[in-house]
Amino acid sequence: MILRHAAPALLGLSLIAGPVQALDLNAMNEAEKAEFGAQVREYLLENPEVIIEAINILEQRNAAAEAAADKDLVAANASELFDDGFSWVGGNPDGDITLVEFMDYRCGYCRRAIPEVAELLETDGNIRLVVKEFPILGDASVLSSRFAIATKHVAGDDAYRQVHDALLEFSGDVSDVTLRRIADGLGLDSDAIIAAMDSDQVTEEIAQTRALAQRLKITGTPTFVLGTEMLRGYLKADQMQEIADGVRAERG
Repeated sequence: MILRHAAPALLGLSLIAGPVQALDLNAMNEAEKAEFGAQVREYLLENPEVIIEAINILEQRNAAAEAAADKDLVAANASELFDDGFSWVGGNPDGDITLVEFMDYRCGYCRRAIPEVAELLETDGNIRLVVKEFPILGDASVLSSRFAIATKHVAGDDAYRQVHDALLEFSGDVSDVTLRRIADGLGLDSDAIIAAMDSDQVTEEIAQTRALAQRLKITGTPTFVLGTEMLRGYLKADQMQEIADGVRAERG
């Protein structure tokens, strides 16, 4: 029977390339369907690599679709991502590409990312960094972000950078007392910063960043946006450099 000889080949093609129109299962009678099912089983048992190949292709297609969707999200929210008017800007402010980091001070992977981001900024030299305060790991995270943002309002960008780094290194319990000690240790006006932590402006900045993250479907930290690419999770410096080079190459 033609079906017996065609089934394995048709199955392989359908798994890899999609449905084969010449094979109409609805046109088969019950006996033919049973025989075809047996042939499919026999073929897969003899050639299990076909299943792995099909799964790999499906994963590649899904990853490509997700990357394309992320690019669309970045493009639709570009102004708030790259120039919201309140997030701290570091690296090379005049860089030709921007790295945005959504971070939480209590996030272990955010802490692991510190030297990787620093290495990328130093070795590349042409990357602008934007830090998004995105506290999602509980009350201590929110308290830390309020303190960092309040520091920026009260004492400026340089003081924010100092507090930002100190909070990422701090491993104790976060409270008004410990935050005051951090500010005092850096020579900052702790009274003014603590007083500013619950201001409407600080609250609004956190709310705007959370709303942006929701639109971008960001649920974890660290999450990076590098140029046009969304990077969901921790990456090493050389991986981010490769992506930055790719973004630049796309621009021509």
